[in-house]
Amino acid sequence: MKSAAKAMQAEEIAETGAHQIRDAIREAIVERRLSPGTKLSESDVGNLFNVSRTLARAALQALSYEGLVSVEKNRGAFVAYPSPDEARQIFSARRLVEPGILREAAARITADDIRNLRELLQEEGRLMSERGQTARRAEIKASGDFHLMLAEISGNAIMQRFMEELVARSSLVIALYGQSTASSCGHSEHGDIISAIEDNELDRACQLMLHHIAHIESDLDLRERKSLGLKEAFEL
Repeated sequence: MKSAAKAMQAEEIAETGAHQIRDAIREAIVERRLSPGTKLSESDVGNLFNVSRTLARAALQALSYEGLVSVEKNRGAFVAYPSPDEARQIFSARRLVEPGILREAAARITADDIRNLRELLQEEGRLMSERGQTARRAEIKASGDFHLMLAEISGNAIMQRFMEELVARSSLVIALYGQSTASSCGHSEHGDIISAIEDNELDRACQLMLHHIAHIESDLDLRERKSLGLKEAFEL
């Protein structure tokens, strides 16, 4: 009986460790510290987090289920490289999901929640005025955190997890196809959405959210490109 309990405890510890690694890698993807196509070998991940290759493999497998990591036979794991069609599907999913999350959040939102959202926007605005890669990464994270905070306020844990995946996959898409160096998420648009929620104008808040998602997507260059041969590539 004791051995069974110990085995169960060891399994729970291993699962927690794999989840922590998964979350850390996901955050690095959201902040664009890990670019699409980056190799993630089990040994390197294990050494970095001081865990066994088994735990590293479990974390990478979990990320592959979320579409953030691609596991290729005989080659290993890589940060996913979404196609233009996948990119469109990601933003289509956001347009379907986020207005619903917003309505659920608005039904439960408190004065403290509004204050926390406003504080997040203040921090995002402060980071926008700073220069350097560290500030830029923090700004990107704060921008995504706005959407994640709304999902948390909604009280729907399933949708919150789904939004974590969508925000991370959006970050991959923006890293690949984004055309500007501007924030990946309109700061002023976040403020307008909060104001509409405060004024209990939910239809307007949802329209603002849809416009906001369209704004992010409009900065992407998702045109199909014809692959050139070696000779043609150097004749350009």
